[in-house]
Amino acid sequence: MSTADNPNTPPRPQRIISSVIIQNTPPQRVWEAITQPEFTSQYFFGSRVEITKNEPGRLRYLSPDEKEVWGDGAILESDPPRLLVVEWRSLYLPDAAHEPASRVTWQLEPWTDGATKLTVTHDRLEDSPVTAQNVGSPRGWSFVLAGLKRVLETGE
Repeated sequence: MSTADNPNTPPRPQRIISSVIIQNTPPQRVWEAITQPEFTSQYFFGSRVEITKNEPGRLRYLSPDEKEVWGDGAILESDPPRLLVVEWRSLYLPDAAHEPASRVTWQLEPWTDGATKLTVTHDRLEDSPVTAQNVGSPRGWSFVLAGLKRVLETGE
């Protein structure tokens, strides 16, 4: 009997990384910043987001010279400007490129005074340890969201 079939085996712990910021711009503007390449290139390590609208939709992050695909995944759910859920494959890391897809959820909520609460949750990381280590590091999601905030609030 495998451990998966053994009812006495405790479940594997989930690996979830979550980052939250309050963005002093309305949800529509934040949505544009996460779905348009002219914005992502300013805060997401120079990468340019590419979204295909056909079914099923895909989200890809291209290297600054657009010769390499750094990230790729199916769009699992999209409700502009409130929710974007995508598969995530860390193709920019050779040791992570073989890992199974994880999931990233961008949740935008209206906040006080026209601001937006942005929560990015990266889960399904149990079988993707290299991706989990990278996105949970100081240069992971918290770094990306700090850059997004800077770009939208200061234009730099």
